[in-house]
Amino acid sequence: MKDLIIGVTGINAVDNPGPGVGVARSLREDSELNVKVVGLAYDAMEPGIYLDWLMDKSYIMPYPSGGRDAYMERLAYIKSTYGLDFVIPSLDVELPFFTKYGEELENMGIKTVVPTMEQFRLRGKDRLEDVAKTIGIRIPATRVVSSHEDLQSALDEIGYPVMIKGAFYKAYCAYTSMQAASYYNSIVAEWGYPIIVQQMVKGEELNVVGLGDGTGENLGMVGIKKMGVTSLGKIWTGVTIRNEEMLEAAAKFISEYKWKGAFELECMVDSGEVYLIEINPRLPAWSFFATGVGVNLPSNMLRSAFDMPIPKARDYESGKLYVRYTYEVVTDMKPFQEIVTTGEYCHEDAV
Repeated sequence: MKDLIIGVTGINAVDNPGPGVGVARSLREDSELNVKVVGLAYDAMEPGIYLDWLMDKSYIMPYPSGGRDAYMERLAYIKSTYGLDFVIPSLDVELPFFTKYGEELENMGIKTVVPTMEQFRLRGKDRLEDVAKTIGIRIPATRVVSSHEDLQSALDEIGYPVMIKGAFYKAYCAYTSMQAASYYNSIVAEWGYPIIVQQMVKGEELNVVGLGDGTGENLGMVGIKKMGVTSLGKIWTGVTIRNEEMLEAAAKFISEYKWKGAFELECMVDSGEVYLIEINPRLPAWSFFATGVGVNLPSNMLRSAFDMPIPKARDYESGKLYVRYTYEVVTDMKPFQEIVTTGEYCHEDAV
């Protein structure tokens, strides 16, 4: 079988890391796969561009917000000049493009495994209550508001501290009505309505990453507890855990919604109760943790797309530790010069 050429986005492995480097590492971990990995970057300084041992080729991409034509033309160029069989989009902002134009991409010979548009909308924080009821767990007391009067009413009902959230992006913790109003105005100005006012739940932060095939079948999942996070709230150390209520909820999420693609459920556990806090409709930045404990979700995604056998053993041990660390790469200026001047860089020439 010829090498499959896999495009991976989100290779910005910085203090707020994207998932792409972990996804690429996971693909390399499956020794049975014959793959070439193409890094799809949005900036010349994304660290993944400079990892010759990990990438075979890197390209600068136009921003998805720039419109369909420019993005599609870039993918078509990569397909025709180097090859591109499959893309794993790792950032929320990219998913609407790959969902909307999935059939067109398939006709070009580029496969993806991403949620449908209706599934993608489930990530909206105004949809969490319905999702939580469906999969059998709780959410914190939540009110959806669209005016200052509604905001004040929600604050009086829920109390402080309280989370002020956009439907899709941004979340702030407010301790006073003045703070809440300020955050409300800020989110409305940037992202619009509605605004979510939510009880702040204290407890252990548990997450689960999973993968569905679109028919209700579970292709693997791993649950973790965050032990240490960065100032941006990104996991720095964690441990695998088996909270059966959370894992059952994740399995039900796959089966009830026939979820297609990867996802992450962010949860809090307080006094034994599991609360759903957020849904991310893609692989998280810590997804290599799952690969490291035996559940290689990027590999399973690729295998599913190309009708390749998927390992039946998809369980994991609890008590496995994850530690993120920084790593320095020293190279010459050639990769930077080529990616800036031509928009692409061939790692194979450097190895």
